[in-house]
Amino acid sequence: MLHRLGIISDTHGLLRPQALAALRGCERILHAGDIGKPEVLHALNELAPVTAVRGNNDKGVWANELPACARVELGQVGIYLLHDLAELDIDPARAGIRIVISGHSHKPSISERDGVLYLNPGSAGPRRFKLPVAVAELAISGAAVHARSILLEV
Repeated sequence: MLHRLGIISDTHGLLRPQALAALRGCERILHAGDIGKPEVLHALNELAPVTAVRGNNDKGVWANELPACARVELGQVGIYLLHDLAELDIDPARAGIRIVISGHSHKPSISERDGVLYLNPGSAGPRRFKLPVAVAELAISGAAVHARSILLEV
């Protein structure tokens, strides 16, 4: 069975229609922090169930209810979600994690080290410097994992 997950981060209160369009049809959405306001999560939840973590700019009662990190299991694949990769305090491979998703840098990236896929969707919110505005998609089938960045035209 193929699972399609939408990955988004660093919205900073701005949920663009292009991001919503790119995430439409995903069975689950993971938000890697710096959400900006709870309305972003409400809008994403209208598309699919959302798992979100708190970013360094997420403040207030609504944000305090979010975890700093989250673990998601999808079939045979363990996913670890946090905002800032520099704060990763586990050995993902040893912990049975196949994918680590983070945000914070606003720079989309996909890399693999020691059998662990590291995915940063980039920022879907306000443009920072000359970095692209982007989200990402994960396709998982059994133990097979495929990630791709989706650059948004804004």
